[in-house]
Amino acid sequence: MADVNRGNRPLSPHLSIYRPQLTSMTSIFTRITGTGLVVGGSLVVWWLLAAASSPEYFAVADGVITSFLGDIVMALSLLALWYHALAGLRHLYWDTGKGLDVETAEKLGLGIMGASVVLTLISLILI
Repeated sequence: MADVNRGNRPLSPHLSIYRPQLTSMTSIFTRITGTGLVVGGSLVVWWLLAAASSPEYFAVADGVITSFLGDIVMALSLLALWYHALAGLRHLYWDTGKGLDVETAEKLGLGIMGASVVLTLISLILI
């Protein structure tokens, strides 16, 4: 029989009282960085295709990718690459059945965030 009392029941307050956890945020950031890598990768592929096309077209693509905005996109892509790679290594570690307790998972989350920033800065300095 249909639930005739559906409109009278209280709604769950999960959205108003939910506090985001570090592990859930790192999972969301992993998805965001994976999607963001498509943008940086597409720019690099466009740049390579322009290099293979003609000098004029390459000048346009090179101008875009080496502009201030292009530099920001490439730097953020580098950060996303490091973060995504380190998060993948964390998942491989979790696949062994280790580090699944809350304290270790949070330490690993903070570690990949910090390490991705440090590795990005090192990469930008060396490049």
